Amino acid sequence: MEGKDLICIPGQRLCLADSTHSVGSGTYERQGYIYSSQTGVVHVIKQEKGNIIEVRSINDQSIVPAPGNIVTAKVMVVNQRFAKCLITCIGDTVLTRPYRGILRKEDVRSFEKDRVEMYKCYRPGDIILARILPISEMHTYQLTTAENELGVVIAYSEAGVALIPISWTCMQCPKTYNKEERKVAKVVPEKIILD
Repeated sequence: MEGKDLICIPGQRLCLADSTHSVGSGTYERQGYIYSSQTGVVHVIKQEKGNIIEVRSINDQSIVPAPGNIVTAKVMVVNQRFAKCLITCIGDTVLTRPYRGILRKEDVRSFEKDRVEMYKCYRPGDIILARILPISEMHTYQLTTAENELGVVIAYSEAGVALIPISWTCMQCPKTYNKEERKVAKVVPEKIILD
């Protein structure tokens, strides 16, 4: 990787992840190698304990979802086995174009996976927080909501009113008081002020 600027694309293997090379911004580690998580130019930051490998964006918006990222997605289609989603944000970064994601039945929660009923967890139009799983299919990112902090964050009732979470598995319409089942995210505030 020495010499001229090396331009790379998302998912491109850059080098071994070892004692002399470690992951920096714009990269991720998988199975002993460092990969690019975005289109950009590879930069090697030399330090005493080894080199940090970074990929710096050529333009501002070439960030793509990488394994381990927390993303915001909109549920588009729900069937018995999976939900198809559009990924619109990575962390706090709003994407200029959405990416396709799929949330399989077995990745909805960490317990009683075989008893998950997709339509009782997600409905089309729901906004969810999910984590990106290691990539196994081209053009589609696999998602998981098996952590407490992940799941539905915004949903609307049939009356078009924003639902209010009342438990881990239920949201309620403040207008009609109808309850709807969901896999509700436990939203954790970023800054907790302690007295």
